Amino acid sequence: MAVEIVMPRFGWTMEEGRLAEWIKKDGDSVKAGDVLFTVESDKALNEVESFETGLLRLPPDSPPPGSTVRVGALLAYIVQPGERAPFEDQKQDAAPPAMAPTSPVVAPAVASASIQPTAFRHAISPRALRIAIELGVEVAALKGSGRTGRIVERDVRAFVVQRPARAEVRAEVRASPLARRAAQELGVDLEQLAASKPGQRIERADVVATAEALDQANSAAKAPAPVAATEKTQPITQVRRLIAERLTASAHTTAPVTLTTEVDATELVRLRGQLKNDPVAATQPIPSYTDLMVKLATHALLEHPTLNARLEGEAIVQSTAVHLGVAVDTERGLLVPVLRDTHAKGLRQIAHEAAALIERARAGRLGADELRGSTFTITNLGMYEIDAFTPIINLPECAILGLGRIVPKQVVVDATTERVAIRQMMFLSLTFDHRLVDGAPAARFLQRIKQLIEQPYLWLVT
Repeated sequence: MAVEIVMPRFGWTMEEGRLAEWIKKDGDSVKAGDVLFTVESDKALNEVESFETGLLRLPPDSPPPGSTVRVGALLAYIVQPGERAPFEDQKQDAAPPAMAPTSPVVAPAVASASIQPTAFRHAISPRALRIAIELGVEVAALKGSGRTGRIVERDVRAFVVQRPARAEVRAEVRASPLARRAAQELGVDLEQLAASKPGQRIERADVVATAEALDQANSAAKAPAPVAATEKTQPITQVRRLIAERLTASAHTTAPVTLTTEVDATELVRLRGQLKNDPVAATQPIPSYTDLMVKLATHALLEHPTLNARLEGEAIVQSTAVHLGVAVDTERGLLVPVLRDTHAKGLRQIAHEAAALIERARAGRLGADELRGSTFTITNLGMYEIDAFTPIINLPECAILGLGRIVPKQVVVDATTERVAIRQMMFLSLTFDHRLVDGAPAARFLQRIKQLIEQPYLWLVT
């Protein structure tokens, strides 16, 4: 028996996903556990495995890669060798031309929402359901003649032939469900559009094109003269929408406070220079300043666990492990992949894993698990010549640390002797949720971060 492959749900809030790529092709042999296709949901790329063994069959109307598909929508079938896919049976079940009505007989258009495809998936074939929606036929009124009593296309067409024509119907309107819905939303007269395309099936693209043409005509009639375009409109992407939702939720649900301090990073700069010039480790990734900050921030979080916490209902949960999120700027938007168990890893291992995570993030190949479970986040805008800023908390975490640029400055190193020197200075910006922690503990944590930057040996020897 054919097994349906549908768009899966990744997360409770997921309503639709982007079909990124088919790994297996139509007709390929698959085994249980093989990856069939990949889905882009939220910010992650998810691999979907087969639970069955057999042959993969894609219906002719299967959405192509790049399409946005609703959760639960049919994508393909897994059939056994020698078994026909349901859409192949539908071709055999199609009614002969002689059964077509000789006079235009059409039921009034009905909203596609009035017929729920999932409710009749096993009682009516997908093609018959689509035609029933187009012709306004109530599925409950149909009797099936297919195998096991399944309703097929010929049953729908036979019902239409036997049903008396309604006097008020002026012309046959053959339109897809999406086209009917778009016509209602955009105010397009389907009968007029059908009259301009005799014998053709109206698709959503036809409705949209007609609506755009009407809008242009109305605009041209109202506008006295053409005006050069001064604005550019582009649709919001799924990733951009998710970023907006999460940052808005953070701003509205937390009690954010930002503390800022200036740090002498001269010793940290000297340390990184020594790591770069080490000939023994020339083949290993050179730790970036962010990698160094991940390591020393982990040290500080173990000493100040109130900042390594999250709010769950009425309880504050402190984590004994440290999982650091690192904000990464990509073409698709801001992503925060997670470096796990940094408390148990050395600096070189952190640098190696961070480089791999960042590469996958910018290539759009992060898995969903690589974007979840962080206990603290670091964001670095120093490479963009930013000194200090107000980072937004990455929910459900307690705090986030912002890194500014490192810049040489003339500073007083001994006020008694009035001695000044050129030092490498940087700003730190710590935003914390005042619901979980007070200002003094947060300030002590930031002070400890400052000490570890100015005296790196304090955490290098641990």
